[in-house]
This record gives sequence, C-alpha cells and structure tokens, in this order.
Amino acid sequence: MRVLLFTGKGGVGKTSVAAATALRAAASGARTLILSTDAAHSLADSFDVPVGARPTPVAECLEAQQIDAQERLEEHWREIQTYLVALMQWGGVGEVEAEELSVLPGLEEVFSLVDVKRHVDAGLHDLLVVDCAPTAETLRLLSLPDALGWYIERIFPVERRIARAVRPVLGRMTTMPLPADRVLGAVDGLYRSLEAVRAVLADGERTSVRLVVNPEKMVVAEARRTYTYLSLFGYHVDAVVVNRLLPDAVTDAWFARWKQVQATHLLAIREQFAPVPILTAPLFDDEMVGVAALERLGAAVYGDATGHEVLHRGEPLRFTREEGGWTLSVALPFADKPAVDAFRRGDELYVKVGAYTRSILLPTALQRCDVAGAALDDGRLDVRFVQRPPVAPDPPP
Repeated sequence: MRVLLFTGKGGVGKTSVAAATALRAAASGARTLILSTDAAHSLADSFDVPVGARPTPVAECLEAQQIDAQERLEEHWREIQTYLVALMQWGGVGEVEAEELSVLPGLEEVFSLVDVKRHVDAGLHDLLVVDCAPTAETLRLLSLPDALGWYIERIFPVERRIARAVRPVLGRMTTMPLPADRVLGAVDGLYRSLEAVRAVLADGERTSVRLVVNPEKMVVAEARRTYTYLSLFGYHVDAVVVNRLLPDAVTDAWFARWKQVQATHLLAIREQFAPVPILTAPLFDDEMVGVAALERLGAAVYGDATGHEVLHRGEPLRFTREEGGWTLSVALPFADKPAVDAFRRGDELYVKVGAYTRSILLPTALQRCDVAGAALDDGRLDVRFVQRPPVAPDPPP
C-alpha cells in the first residue's frame, strides 16, 4: 500500500490539498482511503459530506475517515491511565484533577497514527492519504518512537524486573499503588505499536511526506525547519506544494506588490528545496469545498499525473564504505551548524538538531570503528569512522 502524509502550517490549505490528492488518485482507479489524524477534523467540511469514525464512502473508489480520538485513547491508554489516577489520588490529587492530568497533551494524535499500521496490514486499499496535524504536532508525533526507543529498549526491561521483585515487599510497607505487570505490559505494547508505525512511515519506497506551504516568509521558514527535522528522523519528503498563488488573470494594480512578493518566495522555494519537486496551485475564485472544487484543485496541482506516484527519492540516511573506514551521512537540509550536535555513546550515534534528538544504532561494521570527525556540508552531516588499530598481543612471560 502506498502512504502519503500531508502536513504544513495551520491555514495553508493542507486538508484541501490532501483531499484533492485522494480524489485524483481514486479517479485513476486506485482504491483510496483518506484518514485525518488532526484533532480538529475538517475532512467532512472539505468534502461537504458527513464523515464518520469508520471509513465512509465519499466518491467512487474513495473512502474517508476521521479518527475518534477518545475511542483510541480508551483503547491504548486506559490501563496506564487507571494506574496514574490511582497514584495521583494516593498523593492527594482530587479524582477529577487526576483524570485530567493523566492524559498527556497530544496523546490522541499519537494513538491515531496506530490506525495507519492497521490499514496497511489490512490491505483493503491501494493508497492511504493521511491528513496530519499542523507541523509542530506532526513532528512531535513522528519523533515519539525515537524518543521512547532508548528508554523502552534499555531502561524499561530493568525497571520491569525490579518492579516484579520489590512489589511484594513494598506492598507490605506502603499503601502507594505500584504498577502491576499488565500496566508495564501496556507501556511496552504502546511502544511496539508506535515503532511498527514508524517502520511503515520511514519506508521511502512506500511512504512519502508532502509539505504544503503558502508563498509567505513565515510559512516557508517553518517548512524549511520541518524538512530538516523530517530528514533527521528518516522520513522521505517527495514534494512541496505551494498553494494559493495569485493567478496571472489577476491584473489589478492593488495586487501587483503581492504577486511580486509571491514570485520572489516561489523562486526561493524552487532553489532551496531542489531537487525536491515543487508543485503549485492557484488561489481560486471560490472555496475549495465539495468534490467538484477539489477535482479542480487536484488537476491544478498534478496536471496529467495521478498524484500518488513517488515524485522524489532522497537518502535521509546512508552509509558509504571508504578506504580505511566508513562515512555515515544524515540529510539535514537547512540546518545551521551551531544548532547541530553529534556524539557517540556505546553502539549508537546521537544527532541533535535544535530541540530534537535522534539515536542511530550503528551497524556492526561501524561499531568496531572509532569516530574520526564530522562535518556539516551542503545539507548533510557526514560522520567519519575509521578502523580501530589491532590490539597488540601481550608479550610472552
């Protein structure tokens, strides 16, 4: 199954472009599902038809679904939440406050991503279009498996064994609720689900991210940062859609300055995001609501294409064999050198850009090497590894 994720700054027309893409693909005969993981669903408004929490037909070969966030929360978080509420109540927090505090911000969107893996496994569609939340929330979601990974793989198993050992003793010494093994199992199960989602979304042959922007300075600046962070975590961006360009038919002098500014930003986008394809859509003379309007938008963006092809294949992460060692290269487009840091700890390389950190498990060949240096050049961080010198044998006694 092909998977397309659409994200962008709030208000750029992300949902409209995602819906138009889904319609265009469905018109070509691809069995298509468009899924909204945004807490503020707007697919129903975009298609101008009711859309439910289960796949709902909206056109030939096309279904739409708006995830029921509360239902996913109950399914994946209830076991953990029950324990957290009991713990906070033991500490003196009221029941209502404990219920509110036990639901972390953004959890609903996190659990919505699990549906991506479900649909991929079901295989009922040829294409899954995901209308993601605005960029900040999307980045938090897509970075979560990496953020949890180190803890779950290394610290969590130890804590789980300790909890099993001390639970009977502490149970006689204190009334504080202790996590039952089923609670710890729920935590582990949640991580495994998110890791499975990440494996699907990071597969460049199957999944692509498309950034939707308007030709405005702040919007483009956020898209640049988003592209950097998506590349850091290994996600493949195959196109940038520049939406709401003033068409040539607009000749009123009042808009002349706006058209000049947009043209300047469009040129910068083409230069800065190259070789990623840049798709464009005009500002229409009507709202993009309903199937007919969305079909117009899809035709403007994709021309003769069906919309669900892989438009660009990049290399977020690559390993190159060189004389005397290896080079690990991470794509970090638009990253500023002062914001980038990299260090090795054991068998992992940690790369930090701004507030986001990714741990990369080194292949066996690189685990036997030492880091010889790193350089940020032309949008890539290259870390050089050299073979360790052989250890001389101890002299005979």
